[in-house]
Amino acid sequence: MREHPDTIADAAATPDKEMPWQELGLKADEYESIVKLLGRRPTNAELAMYSVMWSEHCSYKSSKKHLSEQFGKKTTPEMKKHLMVGIGQNAGVVDIGDGWAATFKVESHNHPSFVEPYQGAATGVGGIVRDIISMGARPIAVMDQLRFGDPKHPDTARVVHGVVAGVGGYGNCLGLPNIGGETDFDPSYQGNPLVNALCVGVMRHENIHLANAEGVGNQVVLFGARTGGDGIGGASILASESFEDGMPTKRPSVQVGDPFMEKVLIEACLELFDAGVVEGIQDLGAAGISCATSELASNGNSGMHVDLEKVLLRDETLTAGEILMSESQERMMAVVTPENLERFMEIMRKWDIEAAVIGTVTGDGRLTIDHYGERIVDVDPKTVAHDGPVYDRPYARPLWLDELQIHDSSKLARPSNRKEIKEQVVAMLNSPNQAAKNWVTDQYDRYVRGNTASAQPDDAGVVRVDETTNLGISIATDANGWYCKLDPYVGAQQALAEAYRNVCISGAEPRAVTDCLNFGNPEDPDAMWQLVTAMTGLADGCQTLGIPVTGGNVSLYNSSGKEKGLIDSSINPTPVVGVLGVIADVRRTRPAGWFSEGLAIYVLGSTQDELDGSAWAREVHGHLGGHPPVVDFAKEVALGNVLRALINQDGPDGEPLISAAHDISDGGLVQALVEACTRAGIGASVDISALVRDNEISDFVALFSETQGRAIVAAPEGAHQAVLAACEAEGVSCYRIGVAGGTLLTIAGADSLGDAANFDPELLGAPEATVASFGEPGEVGPLVLRVSELQAEMAAVLPKYF
Repeated sequence: MREHPDTIADAAATPDKEMPWQELGLKADEYESIVKLLGRRPTNAELAMYSVMWSEHCSYKSSKKHLSEQFGKKTTPEMKKHLMVGIGQNAGVVDIGDGWAATFKVESHNHPSFVEPYQGAATGVGGIVRDIISMGARPIAVMDQLRFGDPKHPDTARVVHGVVAGVGGYGNCLGLPNIGGETDFDPSYQGNPLVNALCVGVMRHENIHLANAEGVGNQVVLFGARTGGDGIGGASILASESFEDGMPTKRPSVQVGDPFMEKVLIEACLELFDAGVVEGIQDLGAAGISCATSELASNGNSGMHVDLEKVLLRDETLTAGEILMSESQERMMAVVTPENLERFMEIMRKWDIEAAVIGTVTGDGRLTIDHYGERIVDVDPKTVAHDGPVYDRPYARPLWLDELQIHDSSKLARPSNRKEIKEQVVAMLNSPNQAAKNWVTDQYDRYVRGNTASAQPDDAGVVRVDETTNLGISIATDANGWYCKLDPYVGAQQALAEAYRNVCISGAEPRAVTDCLNFGNPEDPDAMWQLVTAMTGLADGCQTLGIPVTGGNVSLYNSSGKEKGLIDSSINPTPVVGVLGVIADVRRTRPAGWFSEGLAIYVLGSTQDELDGSAWAREVHGHLGGHPPVVDFAKEVALGNVLRALINQDGPDGEPLISAAHDISDGGLVQALVEACTRAGIGASVDISALVRDNEISDFVALFSETQGRAIVAAPEGAHQAVLAACEAEGVSCYRIGVAGGTLLTIAGADSLGDAANFDPELLGAPEATVASFGEPGEVGPLVLRVSELQAEMAAVLPKYF
């Protein structure tokens, strides 16, 4: 027998009834605000709606004030010249030329991925893909940005295996190439792994759609998977509170994904848009029906009436509140005119998708919901969706930060001879963070659909949009939580600078930014200061570069419920920044390494002694302290101009002037050279002595420094003057440091690495034991590394742990 629901009349008649607001994640003052808004206590269903929509995950109540001040007020009209849809919709949209538009966004699914790694990661991919679909676009690629705890910790393997399999399994089944991302490890993420997912889609300008409910009398249709009990309270509990003792104190079930249903939804939604039978579509993700109905009505400045019993269920025992809060996946909500309803249903039948008309658009500015004829919700949708609480939380520079910055890398023991340099190079390259990520990326399909021009391990993912003109888009994402720990302002700018640089390295012009701001407990003034400071740095950087933030996500409470105010209370602050660029011809993009011998190798940009927070300091000495490298956006722009000029200029053979390009960042020049060599197994003979002398640094600093605004490029010998001229035109330092070829990477220098003239050429073909012995303390000669062994060793690191 069906239980009598808690109706509006019941609420008015029983004002003093105890309500479970605290169990649903609300604060006392928030509950009082709801009562004041309604003029009575909320019903159970209304309380469920407000609890999820006023959660941190959905309402951005701790960050909204600062998001507006930074990304709203600092975005100039000039920055918006390519912007077609900005912050506030499901995803931002930018003009990419020739009548094409691209929409992209990155979001988090962090907390669910710790509780149930496979489904947490899989549904994270599914959710971001549906955001792109709802804008009217066809999804064309995904990326993932992953952070895990200590590889040696007994629980890390559980999370890593599940997350990587979930990302790959869902994306592969959708037929979307995974074109890039990051995988880092640090103990700060032990109880709070970060699983950020990005999706990009494309459409013609005229096909852009917004999620608004307009037109009195229009029908509200729920279609896709049936509604079940999975994910109930995910937004208000899993994503909006800290974990205690490794798990959430309240444990709602994690959503369960079905990528095959999602694939069908993609095709059906695109046909609905093409047929012109929908006024708007909203995906159902966090907060489910509560979110979709209130946001559609609020965005459309209209009202909506819903008959909840018409929702198709796979669990008939669900209460009204549970139906509203369920986060069952692969569901969409459409607004359809009455005359288009039959055509809509015809398309649903074609794709074998269940659909039900559950409501109507009204003009009264109210969201009303009945359950079997009894009114259980009567609210102003704006108060649910957009006018929730906004907090100006206290924040202050952490007391522990001065001590962290004082203890910089200057006192760390530096290698004094070639043997020590080699030992430290090998130690760094064989650490989980610096080693090859093939074990992860080989589980993803990077080339499905046949439009991928560049993907992992290259610096940016490049995808063709137009098969006729070869117009394409380039995307890179970056974040360095260690830098942000030392200085959130500079660290956020570094993430932006590196993503910008990597897009330029692909030959594309940067055009827009999306971000996912992963931080700790906003009720901790330390974590809140990190968030505000990083936002400020990112907004200032975007303003300097002239590219807007089009949307993104804020993920807070990544703190494992630890005591506030300590150096390890939260994760390393991790603002993931994605930059999208436009490339006129994707065939011109260059790989991150050389695929032929005889190419001249150049370092573009100057180098300073900047080792604080570096891979060398962390992986060789276990040290984090000091100040991150300086970010100079003028130098980044100049370098980007040089790279695009070289890639978009033809050499004598009709091909782009340069053959390879790779940024110098985490791990420094030696990491970049090793990655370029291992890309195709071709070595290089390098002499950094001129670079060392000109920059007044040591061989060691030249190899390991993480000075920003630098790249290596490889070009045919005949392009030498053109490379120099391009650099001179932009005021970018240029050093020809060697030539690609052979099976060894040999690096000569000005001090510890001696002179290349002292290197015996016969060693190029000698057994590894002979090569390894050439480097005893006191001897003079280059660092020698065998490329095939580097490839094997770096690829074997992650499988040792996982």
